[in-house]
This record gives sequence, C-alpha cells and structure tokens, in this order.
Amino acid sequence: MSQSIDKAPSRKLYCVLGSGSLPYSEKAFESLAAHSLDDFDLTLITDAVADKIALTEALEKLQLPSRHSWRVYDQAEADERALSLLAPYPHLAAFRFGHPCWRKITDPLLFAEPDEEIVILDPDLYFPNYFRFEETPANGLLLMYQPPSCLLPHEVVVHAYDCGIRLAHHTDIGVAQLSNNLDLEWLDWLVGELGGTSLPRSMHVESIVWAALALRIGGGYLNSEHWHCWRNSQWKRLLIRLGVSGRTVLRAERFGSIKCFHGGGIAKWWIPDAIKAGDLPEPKQLLVSQVPLPFEELTRDKYEKSRVLKDWAQRLGYYKLIR
Repeated sequence: MSQSIDKAPSRKLYCVLGSGSLPYSEKAFESLAAHSLDDFDLTLITDAVADKIALTEALEKLQLPSRHSWRVYDQAEADERALSLLAPYPHLAAFRFGHPCWRKITDPLLFAEPDEEIVILDPDLYFPNYFRFEETPANGLLLMYQPPSCLLPHEVVVHAYDCGIRLAHHTDIGVAQLSNNLDLEWLDWLVGELGGTSLPRSMHVESIVWAALALRIGGGYLNSEHWHCWRNSQWKRLLIRLGVSGRTVLRAERFGSIKCFHGGGIAKWWIPDAIKAGDLPEPKQLLVSQVPLPFEELTRDKYEKSRVLKDWAQRLGYYKLIR
C-alpha cells in the first residue's frame, strides 16, 4: 500500500530592489535557486514598471527550477495594497515614501498572509553552499549579526534614546525572518516617535527600526558563521587603499562554512568577478541549524562611548587615511 508523504511548504521569500542591482542580484538569485534545498516562493518588489520588466526578464533568463515560484510587483501595485492595509497607520504609510530601503520593512507585509512566514532578503547576498533556511519563529525576529554597528544617523539614534526606545546592537538585515503578526499600531507609533515625515532620508534609519523591533518582540541573531556579513574592517580598507584587488580580499572569507554571505557595501561588486574567475570553492552541504544567539542591547552608555572613539579617530585624520 502506498503512503503519501507531506511535502514541506515553500519558504516565503521577499526582496525589495531596483533593476540597477541586477549586476550582483542576478548572482544572488542564481545561487539561491541552485543551492537552496528548500522549495521557495519568491516575491520581488521593485520601483517603476521598467524595473519590473527588467527584473522579470532577468529571472526568466535564469530559468529557475519549477519547484520554485516567483513573481515581480512594481511600486504602484504595492501602493494599491498599502492604501487599505496601512490606512489606519499614517506614519507607516508615509514611511514607505522615504528612502527606498525603508520599504523592506513595510512592503513584504503587504503581500504576506496573516501569520505567514516572511523571509526578507537583501539583493546583495550570495549562497555558496547547499543549505536550508533556519526555522522562522512564530513570534520574534531573526536578524544577521553585523559588528560593530550601523545605527545612523546619530541624531536619530540619540532621539530614540531620549524617547526611551531600546535598541539592539549589531543588527544587520541582509536576512530577516519573522511571521506576519506584527503589532502595526506599535510600529506606527515607533516611526512617529523617531521623527515621522521629518526623518532624514538615510538608508540606515531602517536599521534603527529593526533594532527597536528586535528588542520589542525578541528573537535573536542568526549564527554568524553560517549567515555571514562581510565587514569592511580597517585592515581591509588599508589593503584596498594599497591597491589589493577585491577578489584577493574575498579569498580571506571562509566560504566553505557559509550558508549565506552578505556582501554589503563594496563587496557586492566583487562577487560576480570572483564567481567568473572560479575563486570560490565547490559547494558542499551545510544542513546543521544552530540556535540563534539572543539580541544584545546597545545601551546609551555603550553608544556614547563608541562615539567618543569615532570622534577622536576623525580628529586625528584616520578616516581620511583609510577612505
């Protein structure tokens, strides 16, 4: 007698991006499709109709396996959904029209079903090995771990502390996992307290919102050995300043133990060249899941001490040297 086996549901993936990212995001989607052992349902959310056409053509060219599904929405289509879903939340509705990166917070919520999994991916990722995504918590948030801190601008961070808002340290949103059951009333309040429509159009404001949300709902950091953020450390900056190529700098990364590499900043432009040159090792299976580490709070005292060090470095001309 035959026995039916329940198939695992497709992972619900979202990416907010413009077509200008295609020189590196194509490699993100290509590696994702080639190495994800999870079936996935990918929703791309972009800007103009022209971006939608370019992204659609790029994904059609990749010929993703049929076990995966995907679609592309432009901003007008997202705006239409936001008219009703975000109508009770004016600060969130306006927040979508700030910096384009801020839509990574709001727009996946427009397309996910209630309580459904949301896995948000940046377009500058690379998946070098066969892997499965970690389990998405029913409550709480999973984020990548990124030292030292990308909470900017300074005045918004200080204003958050003045308002009594707690912030998590080392937060990076190369990958974010959560369920679609957020307290949107609180999130709307948060955006309003941080400045609402007066917020500076800085992409890093997004990190402040994630950092506040992390301590509000709990969760933790994805294991940084497997979910690895490239750090533009001082020695790497000096090597680049001395003329060392990006491909050479990347060879220091331990790609053999990485499920997902977030090539934030300049590193995202090096990945296509490294792939073309055959620099990266052959993929292997990395199926072990490790327990997330709890979020670390960035207290005001810690933050202000770090600012003192940065101010001294700036006065001494250190940043001009390594820029």
